[in-house]
Amino acid sequence: MNIEIRPYQPSDEQSWLRCRVLAFIDTAYFDNVLKEKENYKHPSIELVAIEDHQVVGLIDVEYEVAEKTVCSRGEGLGGMIWHIAVHPDYRRRGIGNQLLVEAEKLAKKTGLNRFEAWTRDDVWVSEWYVRNGFQKVDFYYHVYIDNNDQVSVKAKGLHFIQGFAHYTGGDLEQMKSRYERVHECRCYEKIFS
Repeated sequence: MNIEIRPYQPSDEQSWLRCRVLAFIDTAYFDNVLKEKENYKHPSIELVAIEDHQVVGLIDVEYEVAEKTVCSRGEGLGGMIWHIAVHPDYRRRGIGNQLLVEAEKLAKKTGLNRFEAWTRDDVWVSEWYVRNGFQKVDFYYHVYIDNNDQVSVKAKGLHFIQGFAHYTGGDLEQMKSRYERVHECRCYEKIFS
């Protein structure tokens, strides 16, 4: 295995997009497809893992230069992991760990004291974060609503087909019984030592 970890370059975009789509296809984020890579408002650490001139792994961390401008919690300056993904054909080779370690080194050099990451309730993803020193610190629910659910739309000529909502209420069982697709959205945080 000859994996190179290096900064993302604009010429990587199509390969980055393919890697992300394929990495997410067997997760609770299977339908979160991007047509182009985001550009971040704040500074960022954007790394890719390359093999045979293809992106096989990626991590994007947007970070703060002032508290609470990117991350939702914690004290000091943090970095939000917006994307971390490994192409399914390259999993279980430590690529995600290598990307995280390199991003953490760069984050410490910029004065960050932690990473924050939000993900859904895929057990193997949660276990990966915990194995890599993250702790679950918060959560809420993502609820998908389709046209079979009784949704009232007040605009003439607008017909509801499908929607996505954040649920922070206390009656999760009611949400799960009413809607077919409900995911716990979990916040993981890693404080740097």
